[in-house]
Amino acid sequence: MPLRTFFARLTAAAALAFTAQAGAQTGAQTDAPDPYADARAVMAGVNEIVTPNGIQELMTVELGGMEQWISIRGADRDNPVLLFLHGGPGAPEMGVGWAFQRPWEDYFTVVQWDQRGGGKTLRHNGEAASREGLSRERIVADTIELMAWLRTHLGQERIIVVGHSWGTVAGFQAAMARPDWVHAYVGIGQIVDMDQNERRSHELTLAAARADSNAEAIADLTAIAPYPGDTPVTFERIGAEREWAVHYGGLAAYRDNAGFYYRARRLAPEYEQADREAVNPGGILSVTVLLEDLMAVRQGDVEQVDFPVVFFAGRHDLTTPSDLVEAWYRRLEAPSKELVWFEHSAHLSPIEEPGRTLVALVEHVLPLTQEQP
Repeated sequence: MPLRTFFARLTAAAALAFTAQAGAQTGAQTDAPDPYADARAVMAGVNEIVTPNGIQELMTVELGGMEQWISIRGADRDNPVLLFLHGGPGAPEMGVGWAFQRPWEDYFTVVQWDQRGGGKTLRHNGEAASREGLSRERIVADTIELMAWLRTHLGQERIIVVGHSWGTVAGFQAAMARPDWVHAYVGIGQIVDMDQNERRSHELTLAAARADSNAEAIADLTAIAPYPGDTPVTFERIGAEREWAVHYGGLAAYRDNAGFYYRARRLAPEYEQADREAVNPGGILSVTVLLEDLMAVRQGDVEQVDFPVVFFAGRHDLTTPSDLVEAWYRRLEAPSKELVWFEHSAHLSPIEEPGRTLVALVEHVLPLTQEQP
């Protein structure tokens, strides 16, 4: 297998199945000028917060003994705080937020965070420090620490926790630990049970390949069956499955790839060129270290929570199949709960249906901040 294909499959093991560039070096900086610098400056001007009580901060905070990068943006700092937890693991979304987040900032104070081992945080600390102690438990603890810091920094008792893909693990577990700090939990591309997730994704992807009479896809998918089965879920196996799930629109509906999504960070005002270059090595590092932790996730065993829950489910999602989310939603007891369907989305609903996402946040989540002290 060519090296480039191997790395693409390797990082496809992440819940977002993002594409890595072979040979990229962690934190590497190029001497060449940034070809996107002018465009980034334009985006910075368009997205500048200028309202009198607005907030626009890009900074590091210390979480778990490590300085980690966050962005805080909003038209009114007194609006409810929305903490967005990115997927991957190691696939930060601060760099793509410009494509969907700006309208959110009229209603919420939005916090993006490059988690330990990802993006700007990886570049800042280096690979060795990022690898040390990296675990699901540590990232959950970092999330709780960040929530505590935000409560003090922004002077608000409760926070909306929004998790995307891998971020639904850290977000849901942090909300379970501190329900008294949570207005609501929102799961986008919710991970329920990773063993069931992989089995169902494989079933749906193989069915799509058979309907398409795609002999190559059928051969690749049957070669790893039964999946996941009793065989360890390696990068090669999960990567082979994700390659065809993405091909059949399971990451971005109606698209056979998600290059548009990954390229979006080139225009991110928050990201310098070296930050972009740290994303793919950070994904490889994070997936390498956290895959076993990820595969052990069994959140569907939880039957009752003490905070409102809202699930945003993409109808075409093969990465975290939404029928598993719907089944969990039906049996989960919560003070309130909503399941919001995105009929033209797969796994990336904020950027696939940005208007629908904004409306859902305002209609289904914002009122929850007004019903609690």
